[in-house]
Amino acid sequence: MLHKFRIVLVNTSHPGNIGGAARAMKTMGLSRLVLVQPEIFPSEIADARASGATDLLQSAQVVNSLDEALVGCQLVLGTSARERHIPWPLLEPRAAAERCGACTQQGGEVALVFGREHAGLTNEELQRCHIHIHIPSDPNFASLNLAAAVQVLAYELRLVALSAEKDSVAPVHTPDPDTQPVTADELEQFYQHLEQTLIDIRFLDPERPRHLMARLRRLYGRADIERLEMNILRGILTETRKIARQSIT
Repeated sequence: MLHKFRIVLVNTSHPGNIGGAARAMKTMGLSRLVLVQPEIFPSEIADARASGATDLLQSAQVVNSLDEALVGCQLVLGTSARERHIPWPLLEPRAAAERCGACTQQGGEVALVFGREHAGLTNEELQRCHIHIHIPSDPNFASLNLAAAVQVLAYELRLVALSAEKDSVAPVHTPDPDTQPVTADELEQFYQHLEQTLIDIRFLDPERPRHLMARLRRLYGRADIERLEMNILRGILTETRKIARQSIT
């Protein structure tokens, strides 16, 4: 189960925090580290802070965008310490870890996304996440170091994995591919298709989008769409665009 979790750090500014995160991961048995445009990496500072977890740094995947980091994931959770204009599904670490465990037991992969030290994740990046995680720290001193935040979540994931291992009495059967949840990249392709279709039928004005797509992301993001269902939705959008183009001509 632990191998199905990936820790994604977005635009980390201090290499020491990357090393600290790697150390936090290794103590809990996690091994998949993905770095989205780190400001400084590789780094001797990161190696020093890793304190024996340099193998995670050496195997870390470095990518240019969050979309690349999420390819193949059925569930994406983003850490957030702030209230958002549009409320999003929000869980505390223990409940989030249980949701992650349930996904991996069905054969899915999970990404936990951590933002910049000074500003966290942007609204657009948070909209790429199905669920937001809030660590209930003391409101009088709520600032949590990046590596410490990774440690909290890694610990909860380990508890879930150990519990699943203890309770396992039968082999996990491979589910029907059609009933598998879609991945984050497949869902992103759907959102692009949906947005263009809404523009074609003049339901969405690209000059005044308001928060339509954000609300639709929240709606579909909590639906746990399966692959067969996604094929149906994409087919509806394709036929809708055809009819819209015919009406225009």
